[in-house]
Amino acid sequence: MSGYEINIDGLVGPTHHYAGLSFGNEASTAHRYQAANPKLAAQQGLLKMWALTEMGLSQAVFAPQQRPHLPTLRQLGFYGTTAQMLQQAYRYSPDLLSNLCSGSSMWTANAATVGPSADSRDGRLHFTAANLNNKFHRSIEHHSTSQILAAMFRDEEYFCHHQALPAVALFGDEGAANHNRLGGRYDRPSVQVFVYGQQHLGGGVAPTRYPARQSLEASQAIARLHELNPAQTVFVQQNPAVIDQGVFHNDVIAVSNQQVLFYHQEAFLNSTVALAEIEQKMAALGEQLIAIEVPSHAVSVADAVASYVFNSQLISRPDGKMSIVVPQEATENIAVWQYLKQMVAADYPIDEIKVFDLRESMRNGGGPACLRLRVAVNAAERQAMNPRVFLTAELFEQLNQWIERHYRDRLLQQDLVDPQLLQESYRALDELTQILDLGSVYAFQQL
Repeated sequence: MSGYEINIDGLVGPTHHYAGLSFGNEASTAHRYQAANPKLAAQQGLLKMWALTEMGLSQAVFAPQQRPHLPTLRQLGFYGTTAQMLQQAYRYSPDLLSNLCSGSSMWTANAATVGPSADSRDGRLHFTAANLNNKFHRSIEHHSTSQILAAMFRDEEYFCHHQALPAVALFGDEGAANHNRLGGRYDRPSVQVFVYGQQHLGGGVAPTRYPARQSLEASQAIARLHELNPAQTVFVQQNPAVIDQGVFHNDVIAVSNQQVLFYHQEAFLNSTVALAEIEQKMAALGEQLIAIEVPSHAVSVADAVASYVFNSQLISRPDGKMSIVVPQEATENIAVWQYLKQMVAADYPIDEIKVFDLRESMRNGGGPACLRLRVAVNAAERQAMNPRVFLTAELFEQLNQWIERHYRDRLLQQDLVDPQLLQESYRALDELTQILDLGSVYAFQQL
């Protein structure tokens, strides 16, 4: 095989808790202040990674970020020892401390947008870290995200890393959660589809209840940075009406893999025009779009949001067929489960459903697709990656033991003020740095 898709899943961090920080993400809001289980969350995510590895897929691990985020605590005027800063921040606002302890970097679909070398004019694999400026707790991630990606993809001959776009609404960027790549083999030119929520320059329609996190202007800037061919690039607006129903990212209402686009009938604004452009540009590359549209009468938007059926992974197995990876919640929704069973029985490339219990992540608003960043590489690029980040049987066992040593099995917001939690978290990440050979990615946040 000359081309690969690597799924890079985020390990859930030791400070995973439920603070309801993400306005517009209804699952996050619904579970606010409930008790979380960081150990179980990390184990659930790791089990999904291992299952895909056993299926013959390339699976890599993305490290959590250091939390609490001490540089921001100091930047905001808190002072003294670490314990004193935590106490000051908690007295000022428990929710502020939650923002600075959030484990949201686990959702690596928001880490960056990836431009494979097969689509880039300079023949390199491009990464642009997402600024995530719509939410404070996520806006502090991109510096560490860039460092972790650079530690995984080190060779400048093959890889190009761009800093995040300016942190203003005009260039609001939420990463690969609003990006699809449609084509054939992973190492061949494909059509890159950017889905945006709002156009700031020149007007246009926008949601009224919840914010549109991805701007057209950000998507266009990333296409320029990645040196994409306009003949292989499509910009599609997400339907503002579904954003207002809790579809905060495109990957909550659509998912793609190779030539297949699996999407809800109400996912896109002017979908007929958008799909025609995608189909035409794929045809120019000798590829045929397979569009699987889920009608509203079969699965409502509310059912899609509740079950996260579209926040799934479409994966190509070694036998050439596709599987869909869904959360347990998809089986508990009658309409969704019935549709999935009908789909895999039909004449589509997707012929298998894989179900995973990711409840700890789901309760904070992220399903299987949120947990992974997809990177299409050729054989030389795969060889040039940091080999220690690939999940093997040995690394799987190491990480399970690491989680057992360092993670708590219960965490509430009031626990974040405990300086012992910070010490536990920092020790865990220091050890993980060595396990994954990440160098000094955490050095700037030392105590």
